[in-house]
Amino acid sequence: MPENAILAAGVRKSYGTKRALDGFDLAVPPGMVYGLLGPNGAGKTTAVRILATLVRPDGGRAEVAGLDVAARPRQVRRRIGLAGQHAALDEVLTGRQNLRMFGRLFHLGRRRAAARADELLEQFGLVEAADKGVKEYSGGMRRRLDLAACMILAPDVLFLDEPTTGLDPRGRNEVWRAVRSLVARGTTVLLTTQYLDEADQLAGRIAVLDQGRVIADGTPRSLKRLIGGDRVEVVLRDPADLPAAAAVVARVASAEPRIDAAAARVHAPVADRVAALTEVARTLQDDAIAVEDIGLRRPTLDEVFLRLTGHRTDDEEKVTA
Repeated sequence: MPENAILAAGVRKSYGTKRALDGFDLAVPPGMVYGLLGPNGAGKTTAVRILATLVRPDGGRAEVAGLDVAARPRQVRRRIGLAGQHAALDEVLTGRQNLRMFGRLFHLGRRRAAARADELLEQFGLVEAADKGVKEYSGGMRRRLDLAACMILAPDVLFLDEPTTGLDPRGRNEVWRAVRSLVARGTTVLLTTQYLDEADQLAGRIAVLDQGRVIADGTPRSLKRLIGGDRVEVVLRDPADLPAAAAVVARVASAEPRIDAAAARVHAPVADRVAALTEVARTLQDDAIAVEDIGLRRPTLDEVFLRLTGHRTDDEEKVTA
């Protein structure tokens, strides 16, 4: 594996007059989950399609596993897996039969396809359901089987385009465990997702894409630092106490607090988080100010995303974006 499992430099792509990618740059080290986030129409799906050799770029350079995606698409396809938003499974077949079928489609011999299916059923925790029809699978089980199918040839790089859309919390957790298992075995994962908590949970690094360009790149923690560190937050029982509580928070935090009158909430950034929380709680109690909730809060990726793009994430991305 080269220094970067995925590399894009100045990639451009237009659909008619709409420019989906406008100088897209990305460098993904091997053996990690890399999150690609962006608002509706930012270019996430176009980027994945180009890297997966499904769409040719209009300009720039893109490499996967050290191979140029435009010049050597066949070799790239032998080294990648791709899981879209909807599982590509035959519901009439069992889980085992699906994996054996995919093995044969990937030109494995009958015996090797059967052995590989058994390996993947074990790896993805589907042994007990292996001989059940896929129509009987839960959403999370279908997603895990779909990921297993993408791993028939043990690809160096796996593209996951919103892999947990529509799943309940249990199903999402099942998929998360499967993704972590893949990375532990050395696979590099490029993840696009509409759930920012998912990127926070899985991704070692994140790129924020807007209007066809990467506008921020870093670890989840470093991106959160862009909008400040920890803050103390107080929710009051009586909104009439907001001015008094704000004065307490301002004195302890040495910063101008923000007041949310509708939620009866006041918060401000703090340096010494534990000491600040203790002092605010003690002072509010001494002043007989009734508190509904008090605690330390850290910035979320949702807040980072909103600050950087001016948008919240949308449920779906346009077909051409």
